[in-house]
Amino acid sequence: MEKLDNWVHVFSASNMASVQITAGMLKENGIECSILNKQDSEFLLGSVDLYVETQNEAKARQLLSEHHESE
Repeated sequence: MEKLDNWVHVFSASNMASVQITAGMLKENGIECSILNKQDSEFLLGSVDLYVETQNEAKARQLLSEHHESE
């Protein structure tokens, strides 16, 4: 699990849209998010990562689990 200061990685996808949808769901539930795009600009290889503040990690992971179970 990668950590950046007070932020922890909770989700990755190969496309920006999936991460933005997930970030929107978390924000609707009161969790601030930060998106880090690690994709190569020409070929779009790599990942787009979603981070939340460490104090929101447990709630975010619970919401992500519930969200992915419903799909």
